Amino acid sequence: MGMAVRACAPPAAVGAASAAPSTRDAAQVKRSPSRTARVLVLGGTGRVGGSTAIALSKLRPDLSILVGGRNREKGESFASKLGERSEFVQVDTRNARMLEEALQGVDLVVHTAGPFQRAEECTVLQAAISTKTAYIDVCDDTDHSWRAKGFHEQAKSAGVPAITTAGIYPGVSNVMAAELVNAARSENDGEPERLRLEFVIVYTKPNVKIVIQRSGGAGPTILATSFLLLGEDVIAYNKGEEIKLKPYSGALNIDFGKGVRKKNVYLLNLPEVKSAFKILGVPTVSARFGTAPFFWNWGMQAFANFLPVEFLRDKNKVQKLVKSVDPLVRAIDGIAGERVSMRVDLDCSNGRNTIGLFTHKKLSVSVGFATAAFALAVLEGNTQPGVWFPEEPEGIAVEARKLLLERASQGTSNFVMNK
Repeated sequence: MGMAVRACAPPAAVGAASAAPSTRDAAQVKRSPSRTARVLVLGGTGRVGGSTAIALSKLRPDLSILVGGRNREKGESFASKLGERSEFVQVDTRNARMLEEALQGVDLVVHTAGPFQRAEECTVLQAAISTKTAYIDVCDDTDHSWRAKGFHEQAKSAGVPAITTAGIYPGVSNVMAAELVNAARSENDGEPERLRLEFVIVYTKPNVKIVIQRSGGAGPTILATSFLLLGEDVIAYNKGEEIKLKPYSGALNIDFGKGVRKKNVYLLNLPEVKSAFKILGVPTVSARFGTAPFFWNWGMQAFANFLPVEFLRDKNKVQKLVKSVDPLVRAIDGIAGERVSMRVDLDCSNGRNTIGLFTHKKLSVSVGFATAAFALAVLEGNTQPGVWFPEEPEGIAVEARKLLLERASQGTSNFVMNK
C-alpha cells in the first residue's frame, strides 16, 4: 500500500466516515477515514513496548495495535490478551526490508526496541520515512536523538510527522519544561535563567531543574541504558557555555514531594539537556538521575569509578553485566515497588522559581501512558511533518500539550505544574 502520511486523522475521523478533517489534516491524511487506525509497537513484548500497547488499548479501544517483536510465541500470547483488534508481527528492527514490509498499511510506528545507546543508524526512522509512516521513539540517548533530528528535512519532504525522545523521561519531562518556560515568558516573570531536571536534569537561565527519581521497575533495557550512560561524559550548560562533567557525580538531595520526599540524584548525560538548551533557549541546564533504595546509587557510582570506560561503552559486555544483575533487581523491586518521580525547576531573572512535579507508583504503567500520549497526539494531527523534539511546538502543538500531560499523568499520586 502506498499511503502518503497515514497518521494524522483526528479522533472523530477514526472509524467515523462522516467526520471531516481540518484543512491541515486533509492535506496529510491519505487513508480512508472509515478504516481503524493501525499502530505498530516495536519492542512490543518488552516492558516499555508492552506497557505502551496496554495504555493505547485503554485510551483508544478502537485502535488496531500490532505487537512487533522477534519472539513469536511471546508476542502472540501478549497480543491475544490485548483483544481482537491486536495481532503479532514478527520483525527484526535491524532488517530494513523486514521493517518496510511490516510498516505497510500502518499509520504510526512506535519504536521502543532499545537500548538506543551506541546505535549507529536510525533504521526504523528511515523505514518510516521511506514508507511514509508516522513515527515516534522513546530514545534516551543524546547522540542518537540528534542523529534522528538529522533526518528532519527528509521527513518533512515525505510529509512524515516524527517525534524522537517521546516517552516519560525524556518525553513528558521535555513538555513539562517547555510549559514552565513558556508560562514564565508569557506572564513576564523575567527571563528563564536556569532549568534543572531531576531524574535528574538541570537547566539554568532560565533556571529549570528537572529531577527524576526512579525507584525500581527497571527491566533489562533500562538497566543496560543506565550502565551505558556511565560510559559517557555528562554534557551540561552553564551560562550558555557547554561543559563536560563526570557521570554519576554532583549529587543533590532533592525533595520530590509526597510519597517520595528527599532523594539523592546524580549527573547523567540525558537528552533533555541539549534539546532544552538549544530549543527553549535556557542558558544553564543540567540533568540528574537517581535510584532507590539508596544502595543502587552506591553501585552505580562504583561502576562509574572502577569499571574501565571501554567496558561501559561496549554494548555486548554491558548486556552480559545486565543479565547477571537483573535477577537481583527484580527481587528488590518486589520489595521496594517501582515508583517514578520527576521534578522540573525553573529559575528566572527576577528571582522567581516555579516547579513541576510528577509521581506515579508504577514506572511500568506510567511509561506506557506517557508514550501512548505522544502516540495519540501524532494520530490526532498535532505534529507537523519533520523530526521534532517534544518541546518544539511543531512536535506537539502548544494547544495540545495540556491534553498530552492529562493523558500521561493518569494514575499519578502527585502531578503539579507551575507551583
